[in-house]
Amino acid sequence: MILKEGNYMHPSTYIHTLIWALDVRALDPSLRAENQDPSRQILGNLSSLDRLLPVWIIVAMAAGVLLGYAVPTIGSDINSLQIESVSLPIAVGLIWMMYPPLAAVNYYEIGKVKTAKKMMSLSVILNWFIGPFLMFGLAWLLLPDLPLLREGIIMVGLARCIAMVLVWNMLAGGDNEYAAIIVALNAAFQIAFYSIYAYFFITVLPVWINPSASATVVNVSPWTIARSVAVFLGVPFAMGIVTRYSLQERKKEENWYESRFLKKLKPTALIGLLFTLVIMFSLQGRYFVQLPLELVRVAIPLVVYFAIMFVASFILSWKLKFTYEETVTTSFTAASNNFELAIATAAAVFGLTSSQAFATTVGPLIEVPVMIGLVYVALWFKPRLFKIIAQRPVEKESRPKLVTESTSTNRKEV
Repeated sequence: MILKEGNYMHPSTYIHTLIWALDVRALDPSLRAENQDPSRQILGNLSSLDRLLPVWIIVAMAAGVLLGYAVPTIGSDINSLQIESVSLPIAVGLIWMMYPPLAAVNYYEIGKVKTAKKMMSLSVILNWFIGPFLMFGLAWLLLPDLPLLREGIIMVGLARCIAMVLVWNMLAGGDNEYAAIIVALNAAFQIAFYSIYAYFFITVLPVWINPSASATVVNVSPWTIARSVAVFLGVPFAMGIVTRYSLQERKKEENWYESRFLKKLKPTALIGLLFTLVIMFSLQGRYFVQLPLELVRVAIPLVVYFAIMFVASFILSWKLKFTYEETVTTSFTAASNNFELAIATAAAVFGLTSSQAFATTVGPLIEVPVMIGLVYVALWFKPRLFKIIAQRPVEKESRPKLVTESTSTNRKEV
């Protein structure tokens, strides 16, 4: 509506306009009411909590920082709730955050990975070759005078995604089954290779670049990595599998599990995310005030890394003619990191108060808002680079059409 001179807009109209502007669905025309497809409305039925996620993220971060200042002892109180160096409050938040996306995985369709060799190969290359070397290069380029913070940044780059990426993938409408497979592969690779990667990138490679530099000895226990993976991935994976098989078999009504149960369960993942953010920022949010310069220095390579990995993966996947769902999953799993493992490893190797541990702690504080922004970027690109088709033929190394799907999102030629 165009307001002519002398007209006015009621204050409530401003509020509704603001809510619409923040609504995730406004970025994707295919998700608007007149264009919705009941079988593919990944975000169309999101609750207000989901659609206004940027607002709630800001509120949760601010609440965490204020809580940390209002209750100075909260850090020691939370840190006292640990089992084998695993923080119970953070574990509860992360496990619940990951449970709904993993319960949404159709484990009957996991076998389709056999037809997605191209996608799985690209994911391994992005996660275990390009990602670590890119973070290493950015750390040396942007932190040449801060070797300890540089080492912490490198450790973040070595820890590939297994947790929060499931939420980003769900919000952007990615493929739940492929995301589950990729995080499982990353978990296996981390147990097998993280300690080797840490030794190479922290101890060996820096000396090759600068022979006069003193080598930092890194000794990472495979048990530390296995424990982190078991808690933050194994537990919610088991919960998701048990939920899927038990409830889907018990409730025989058509689409009851997807249309009714998951519809109510999925929004609770964001509650787990917001709870985790409040805890994290109550513990570490003081750095925004106490160490602003160091935080900015650490944040710069992280932001550049997330942006490069996501955009490069998105464009590469699109060029390879992946569907939108496959492109989103590949991009977010390549750009995200396992900050729980990076923090735990840095604290165990260098000490909880070390500069390396500080750098790894900054990781999730920067990653969360950046990834939320990239969800919007993905949704903005969706109608511009991809198109909705009634039925997609099954091709070699492409995703098979699921029985419950009537549409899919395919690549759009531009």
